[in-house]
Amino acid sequence: MNFFYKFLFIAFLLSLSITVHADVYKWVDKTGRIHFSDQAPLNMESENIELGELVTYTSAKVVDNDVAINEAPNENKSKAKKYRRKKVVMYSAAWCGVCTKAKKYFKKNRIPFKEYDIDKSKKGKNDFKKLNARGVPVILVGKKRLNGFSKEKFESIYRS
Repeated sequence: MNFFYKFLFIAFLLSLSITVHADVYKWVDKTGRIHFSDQAPLNMESENIELGELVTYTSAKVVDNDVAINEAPNENKSKAKKYRRKKVVMYSAAWCGVCTKAKKYFKKNRIPFKEYDIDKSKKGKNDFKKLNARGVPVILVGKKRLNGFSKEKFESIYRS
C-alpha cells in the first residue's frame, strides 16, 4: 500500500509540470475599449495572440537606445527650455497598469511627455517594432531607454 501512495504522489507532481496551452483573443469594442478573453467574440473581429508575446515590464531597466525614432520638432519651445528639459516619449497600452502609474508620475511632477499607444496608434505600433520591445511601457529620454517604470530609475536618466 505504501508503494501505491508514493506512485500517486509522484503522478500528482508530474501532472503539475504539464504545460497547458490556451488561446487568448484580443479585440476592441465600439467604444475603443480593449478586451482579452480565452474565447473569441461571436460578432466581432478579434486577434489571436500568444501568451508572453507582449507583457507589462514589472521591473525597470535602463538601456542605451540605439534606434532612431523620428519626432517632429516643436517650434514653440524656446532654446532655453529645450536644453533644460529632456524630451520624454512613452510607448504604452491602455491595459497596462505600470503605464498608468508612469503617466500619473509625469503629470504630478509636470514632466512633459509624448505618449503613443501601441494598440491604437500606427506610429506607436511601428516605433514599438523598430525598438524591438517585448513589453510596455518603453520610455525614451534622450539617448536612454527605460523598459518598465520606477521613479528612481526614471529620475536617474531624466535628471542626469
